[in-house]
Amino acid sequence: MTQFFSIHPDNPQPRLIRQAAEIVRNGGVIVYPTDSSYALGCHLGDKDAAMRIRAIRGVDDSHHMTLVCRDLADISHYAKVDNRQFRLLKANTPGGYTFILEATREVPKRLQHPKRKTIGLRVPDHPVVLALLMELGEPLLSSTLILPGEELPLCDPDEIRDKLGSRVDVILESGACSLEMTTVVDLSGDEPVLIREGRGDVASLGLD
Repeated sequence: MTQFFSIHPDNPQPRLIRQAAEIVRNGGVIVYPTDSSYALGCHLGDKDAAMRIRAIRGVDDSHHMTLVCRDLADISHYAKVDNRQFRLLKANTPGGYTFILEATREVPKRLQHPKRKTIGLRVPDHPVVLALLMELGEPLLSSTLILPGEELPLCDPDEIRDKLGSRVDVILESGACSLEMTTVVDLSGDEPVLIREGRGDVASLGLD
């Protein structure tokens, strides 16, 4: 049965954060709030949990999953970042962006794009997920909570509970989130390429 934790959006209760982190470590799939929309998450090393997320989303292995990180140090551990890329990342994190970068050896091959060897990374600006990441001590493997056939993510926790039923292990309810998804920018080439415009301001990336 899916658990439902009501967590304060500005001052997350440590007890509930610890419980949520333990569920992730034990192979659970969670729904959690971000500064854009609600998202699905699991332990980055758990293949079965990742497959459950892909099944909920209705996507295959070619779909970029995202590593949701605490800070730039986490990103640099899991992605190859040169000086130009670092400046862009530093100026735009935390925030509503997902950056596609070349993965390091720390990222399991099954999580990388099968042809390009890239991975999506992001540093959110939301107290609940940041508290969870600090408790975990490592990134979450994540994907925006959009159900198959839908164009917009789910943003209401009660609707999420109704629609997902027992397909996730815990929902971290922290009020309604935005319907805006992150801005996705590919930094793996010589110049930034806008993949999807969303919550993050593209002007700060020189892409307006």
